[in-house]
Amino acid sequence: MYAVIETGGKQYRVEVGTVLEVELLDVEPGQSITLDRVLLVADGTESAVGTPIVDGAAVEAEVVGATRGDKVIAFKYQPKARRRVKKGHRQELTVLRIADIRCGGKSAATAEEKAKDAKKTERQRLE
Repeated sequence: MYAVIETGGKQYRVEVGTVLEVELLDVEPGQSITLDRVLLVADGTESAVGTPIVDGAAVEAEVVGATRGDKVIAFKYQPKARRRVKKGHRQELTVLRIADIRCGGKSAATAEEKAKDAKKTERQRLE
């Protein structure tokens, strides 16, 4: 199961366990947050596309920490006018780990747990 979410004016395709960097959010590391702006949820053959968001869908994420993005340099130059302007920018980011995707009573985390149990061999189950 995967979802397309929107946060910070950008869209991200996420699955359970995905670690992504988003625009700075006002949360502490270790907290759990719910992202409600879910634009699409797909599970195998079924998919739900929102207009603009999917009703009853949410993505649970755990805050791993905060970081800063790469430095972006804006350099303006005009020849013969002795004009040079150099500016730098580093975006503040929040690192999230996706814990669960919920839509219409379905949960991606529980489905993934069931799939892991089904993959275990008989010997591993008995241990």
